[in-house]
Amino acid sequence: MTDSAASGPTRDFAVSVFVVWRSLVLLHRHRKLGIWLPPGGHVEPGELPDDAATREVMEEAGIAVELVGPPPIDASGPRQLVRPRGVQLEFITTGHEHIDLVYLGRPAAPYDGALAGEEATMGWYDLPAALGLGLTPEMDAWVRLAVAELGEG
Repeated sequence: MTDSAASGPTRDFAVSVFVVWRSLVLLHRHRKLGIWLPPGGHVEPGELPDDAATREVMEEAGIAVELVGPPPIDASGPRQLVRPRGVQLEFITTGHEHIDLVYLGRPAAPYDGALAGEEATMGWYDLPAALGLGLTPEMDAWVRLAVAELGEG
């Protein structure tokens, strides 16, 4: 047994953002994994998770986003960060995992639906279209939750 195997897997913090606009959810087909995912990626060293989440959406989709979460406490003191909607541990490869902070978000106003990021397969999908993409069970559950919580009428 190697020292790294004895000490357990390495872990990185990552973020995922389910952005909803007009009851549409923002998804792309991941180049390496071949599955449909929301914008997201690694939290860089020294970066706050909130900032990583908004940065990843801007890089991948070209839109500014506001994260949605429960209201922070109303008290002076430490800066209140947006609480993620979920936190999950994801197997990436043997010996490596991601601690994924899953956020819900909306495009910052004003917004016209245009996408200009680096992910060519990024697009807006209504719930039936998203569910027709062949989502993993996890993505299916998150898409349904995001549209239910942030969708309009």
